[in-house]
Amino acid sequence: MAITKSAKKAQRQSVKRKLGNLQYKKEIKEVLKQVRVLAAAKKGEELQKILPQVYKALDKAAKAGVIKKNNASRRKSRISIFAAKVGK
Repeated sequence: MAITKSAKKAQRQSVKRKLGNLQYKKEIKEVLKQVRVLAAAKKGEELQKILPQVYKALDKAAKAGVIKKNNASRRKSRISIFAAKVGK
């Protein structure tokens, strides 16, 4: 338990930051789930339309420091390859 005033403030900040980080992670998980559902249904055209949302979620998370920049780039690359295979 935090004792000093600065430690209490740091604890409050970490709770707020954690909630924000969880929002970014939740958004990524939701759009990736949509990608998997559309891929399973063989809806390549709709999958291509949702890709910008996936990229946006990954870029925002990377910008906020929730995931690293290269992690976001790697995921975007793999998803685009996956979408191209489904689209054929």
